[in-house]
Amino acid sequence: MYTNAAGATTSPVTLPRLLQARDEGRRITMLTCYDAGFARAIDAAGVDSVLVGDSLGMVVQGHGSTLPVTVADIEYHTACVARGLQRALLLSDMPFQSDATPAAAIDAATRFLRAGAAMVKIEGAGFKLDVIRHLVERETPVCAHLGLTPQSVLRLGGYRVQGRGDEAAARLLDDARAVEQAGASMLVLECVPAPLAERITASLSIPTIGIGAGPGCTGQVLVLHDMLGLRHGRQPRFVKDVLATGGSVTGAFEAFVREVGEGAFPGPEHGYA
Repeated sequence: MYTNAAGATTSPVTLPRLLQARDEGRRITMLTCYDAGFARAIDAAGVDSVLVGDSLGMVVQGHGSTLPVTVADIEYHTACVARGLQRALLLSDMPFQSDATPAAAIDAATRFLRAGAAMVKIEGAGFKLDVIRHLVERETPVCAHLGLTPQSVLRLGGYRVQGRGDEAAARLLDDARAVEQAGASMLVLECVPAPLAERITASLSIPTIGIGAGPGCTGQVLVLHDMLGLRHGRQPRFVKDVLATGGSVTGAFEAFVREVGEGAFPGPEHGYA
């Protein structure tokens, strides 16, 4: 328990609370974060969960993709963010090839949990199902990630919407059911047609967190730098510059929580058909 800025006593967000939010129809909020200062502001605004994403490779380190990010990078930034949080649930991304085998995955995930994370996020299905099972059986909660998986950028040939067409949609739905069956407690859906994301959400009993996946997901996530208008180059269509709405960094976080909770974000202009 801790006391927030308004003087109210608030309990930390836990995985069972997020699962309860899904069952009650309450929308879940998530933002990426990489340091303690932003973590404090995000936490105070009431964001449910914070992801130390391998997006740090692009928005913090200046790389052209997430592939150069290492386990040590994620561990370091996880520890920084954890020091700034009192309430929000903290997730850490498993960077490229850190989950190539169950043994490698448990080693990396253990480092992240010891640094302060409560869950790890894994991209993909296929052989990753064995990795998910291995982690969950060893008391490590997993958030899966399907659709556009940035670590697969070389195979995909770029950052493209996934799940278009009957065959691709059926495969993505099968993968979503498979990661849940393997033990994942949440699922991020990135750049997926809104009708398909809504269908996947309805078919699962775990929360889905959308980014470019329309309003039918259980919750929404944005990259911190994107929602503050700090991205270099063209913004993806699913991004909203919430800083312009909120008027300040703190106001932007509060606006994000409010707009997701009310169903005002994302709008039709932020998704894909």
